[in-house]
Amino acid sequence: MKVNPETIDKIAHLARLDVREEEKQGLLDDMNKILTFMDKLNEVDTSDIEPLIYMNDEVNVLREDIVYHEINREQALKNAPKQDGKFFRVAKVINKV
Repeated sequence: MKVNPETIDKIAHLARLDVREEEKQGLLDDMNKILTFMDKLNEVDTSDIEPLIYMNDEVNVLREDIVYHEINREQALKNAPKQDGKFFRVAKVINKV
């Protein structure tokens, strides 16, 4: 399969891309190289190869989730640039209408 300039125009339209005329030849060459490479991959005999789900046989080893309370509120607020004794003070980011 070969990509032609009309295909480039159609793909650009579908992707909502503004492709200039001087860029089309480069895209055309690149897409044809990709398709040529894919044709070479299709030539490889994979009939004896089992489909892959994961790249390796490793199983996730998850640790137990244990909650630690290593610092208290005063320690957490100690170096805060702005705080009111209980909470961090930050700039307002949501305006009520």
